[in-house]
Amino acid sequence: MFTYFYHQRIRKSVALFGTLFNDIYVIRKDKTGKSISQIKVPLAYAPREKYLERIRTNPDLRNNSQIALKLPRMSFEITSIGYDPERKLPKLNNYHKGVTNTTRDKFFSPSPYQITFQLNIFAKNQDDALQVVEQILPYFNPQYTISIKPFTDTHADIVEDVPITIQGVNFSDDFEGTLESRRTIIYTLDFGMSVNFYGPIDAKSIIRQTDTIIHDAIDFSITTDPKLQRITTTPNPLSINPDSDYGFTTTILEDFDSG
Repeated sequence: MFTYFYHQRIRKSVALFGTLFNDIYVIRKDKTGKSISQIKVPLAYAPREKYLERIRTNPDLRNNSQIALKLPRMSFEITSIGYDPERKLPKLNNYHKGVTNTTRDKFFSPSPYQITFQLNIFAKNQDDALQVVEQILPYFNPQYTISIKPFTDTHADIVEDVPITIQGVNFSDDFEGTLESRRTIIYTLDFGMSVNFYGPIDAKSIIRQTDTIIHDAIDFSITTDPKLQRITTTPNPLSINPDSDYGFTTTILEDFDSG
């Protein structure tokens, strides 16, 4: 029943989401407001608990030979994938794309899904965390749209808009504990990405010839009425492409009054 195909939609969605936040910086300033350092915030695909465990088990470098995690940093992960019925289209809607003058690729309406991402911002002081958060929130009002190519190798000219919506912002500060414990401030941002999953692309033949038989209507039966003429229609020229305009071009010019 099922045939093999792979459009890498989830893989592309992860890469697309990570690309949004891979160029965020934190600037440290002295008391006079002069910049003394600039840090690019690292970003990785990893669960939140993994980073928290590493931070808590390596509070400093004095009593532990392992290298502690440097803050600030960010991590993100997929938390859920669910069907999105609000964007559902008729299942039998199909789309065609010309490939050659005898074949066309055909695919049906995609299945709409919502991929939920969680972005975690880890910092050891509040100012670092706020700098990162304020570089993200203004772009989501509450949606940010990016264009993506839904297919891998074929049909690279097809582009699809993917909206990403921010769903919530949470804050936590594990200030409780001993004085030797390392403080970790965490901002958690939840996002929803509207993704379409396409099925296999099938190569279908194009109708290149039609035969029309004209009958002499006597009893309005195609089996007994005598045939008068057979009309065969073929494209001219034979090399015409399915996406051709067949020589018809309309140009609309509008004169602007310079005065």
